[in-house]
Amino acid sequence: MERFTLHELQCFDAVVRAGSFQAAAATLHRTHPAVFASISKLERKLGLQLLDRSGYRIALTQAGRSFHARAQSLLRDMEGLHVHATQLSMGEESELRIVVGDLCPLPVTLGLLREFFNAHPGTQLNLFFEAISGPWERLFDGDADLILHHIDKSDHRLEFVDLLRVQLIPVVAPGFLPFPVSSVTSAKMRDLGQCVIRDTARHSPPRNYFVLEGARQLTVADQLMKKEVILQGMGWGHMPDFLVRQELRAGRLISIGGRHFPGNVAPIVAARRRDMPHGPIAERLWRYIEMQAPALRAGAKQTSAVTRRNSSAT
Repeated sequence: MERFTLHELQCFDAVVRAGSFQAAAATLHRTHPAVFASISKLERKLGLQLLDRSGYRIALTQAGRSFHARAQSLLRDMEGLHVHATQLSMGEESELRIVVGDLCPLPVTLGLLREFFNAHPGTQLNLFFEAISGPWERLFDGDADLILHHIDKSDHRLEFVDLLRVQLIPVVAPGFLPFPVSSVTSAKMRDLGQCVIRDTARHSPPRNYFVLEGARQLTVADQLMKKEVILQGMGWGHMPDFLVRQELRAGRLISIGGRHFPGNVAPIVAARRRDMPHGPIAERLWRYIEMQAPALRAGAKQTSAVTRRNSSAT
């Protein structure tokens, strides 16, 4: 059997994914005859018919389906090798762009970055702060090398390192409720003014978390402003545990968590794109985060346990 080429495999894969020779040619920036000829040559070398061309749409034969499944593994390895070679040729980066999300505890996350960048003074850290969908948008727009935020872990475009879990607690100031905390319901809270954070994404569809449908809203720019609004008795809302730990302990805030407002836990991760090359400094930062993550998680777990006890005691 004559050996087939990587180009022939790429053409075959493109036709399968695109559904036609014309669409595959556009994807590969080749002509239709060139793609057609490459696949005919591949079939001749293999002694197999890979594509059924008899119908309105091109379909895989049984042999083609089996061959394509094995070919995908090789193509993924080749793509990974290409990305790695690109990384090797990049040299050390002069800057890295990192986005910190609104639910990150700043002393912990900035301390993590400080240690690394103090040891790499030749690389400038460009730091951005975004809320809700903002970190994801910057990453997928190519405006960030790394984000510290919560993500959709099922998104195959991303690789991530678990850092910590942030508990989100629904809170009010003492005297804010015109009824006992024990009688809190969604209907009663709807008229009291919910404080929410503005999504900083510029063109992505807006997302809402914990927003009570039909509630009167007060929109703010960040978590610190939101906390102050709630402390001043101007509204109620969900706050990350690390920002309200002392206030809950001192009684300056009260948790209304329960059946109607159970709160939630947001897993914070370091995330980057799988399909983009990463330079040597970015790779070192990634390995550094992987090494530091277990200690970070252990410390956060202890403080979260204290916060849960305090919020349940109120």
